[in-house]
Amino acid sequence: MATGGKRGEHSFKELPLPAHFDAARAGEVWRVPYEARAREARAWAAQQDIPASAEDLFRLALVLVDVQNTFCLPGFELYVAGRSGTGAVDDNRRLAAFIYRNLKGITRIVPTMDTHHAIQIFHAVFLADENGNPPPPYTLVSVEDVKSGRWRFNRAAAGALGLDPDYGQRHLEHYAEQLAASGKYALTVWPYHSMLGGIGHALVPLIEEAVFFHGMARMSQPNFHVKGGNPLTEHYSVLGPEVTEGPDGRPIAQKDEALVRELLSFDAVIIAGQAKSHCVAWTIADLLRGIEAQDRALARRVYLLEDCTSPVVVPGVIDYTEDADRAFRRFQEAGMHVVRSTDPIWRWPGMPS
Repeated sequence: MATGGKRGEHSFKELPLPAHFDAARAGEVWRVPYEARAREARAWAAQQDIPASAEDLFRLALVLVDVQNTFCLPGFELYVAGRSGTGAVDDNRRLAAFIYRNLKGITRIVPTMDTHHAIQIFHAVFLADENGNPPPPYTLVSVEDVKSGRWRFNRAAAGALGLDPDYGQRHLEHYAEQLAASGKYALTVWPYHSMLGGIGHALVPLIEEAVFFHGMARMSQPNFHVKGGNPLTEHYSVLGPEVTEGPDGRPIAQKDEALVRELLSFDAVIIAGQAKSHCVAWTIADLLRGIEAQDRALARRVYLLEDCTSPVVVPGVIDYTEDADRAFRRFQEAGMHVVRSTDPIWRWPGMPS
């Protein structure tokens, strides 16, 4: 990361919340009034003496992992409720307020967008039992399940994917083996979610509005990153897929080294979003690997907003809370800072005052 200079005490002085901000709408779908917000953002920048982001000497990136309707709103496909039942909604109230209060200090916002098609390896249609029936959502598919024939590649899907049916079966077995070898979660059959072109794919409106307002007030283009469209691999982390090669050693996907370099060019990186146990944790893990390949001390420039992320919890089915907490402890032990959005940035360890 660049060393950067300090812009002065005003840089991380918290701002008041703008009049349009309505935290009560965090759990709703609505249209952001772009024209009105653009005018208000310009006026707000003048009133609050907010400079253009190009003037920043200390450069700070805010990474928003998959803050999309599909994960963030009750009633949508993979609502991240956490143990409280209101996890992602509460997280986004705090996250939007954090963006507005720290408008002067955030140089660029980097939203990631989980993006899927129907026929992918983690959706039910990719698999079938001996009678051709798909697995129910949240089924965990082990290597033994595939080898025993309990779950097989759905040969009817081969044509849509341009695959030989036998290759599809070999890929499924290879994929399950690769996940087991990595020590990560087994192949999980997720409900259809984040479907490209669907309303679930969009940013949750409260956050979309805050990102747009930040961009207009600071003349900063948000850097959206799309992930998850490859039908043959999962893509929890925006920085890389779970499996990069097929059963014959041919590449099917690759790590996003360019994004790693971009994030490491900032003086500080803040990470929030959904879900703490999956896409957030694995994005951070991939960033940590990139840091360790360059300079382990750079981990001290990374800040994790623990009150703006929640784990996957499906009562009576799965609960990844402890897995998520273990991951965050590991990141903290590596030098990253676990912080809260309600604490002033200038009080965070390592930040300029």
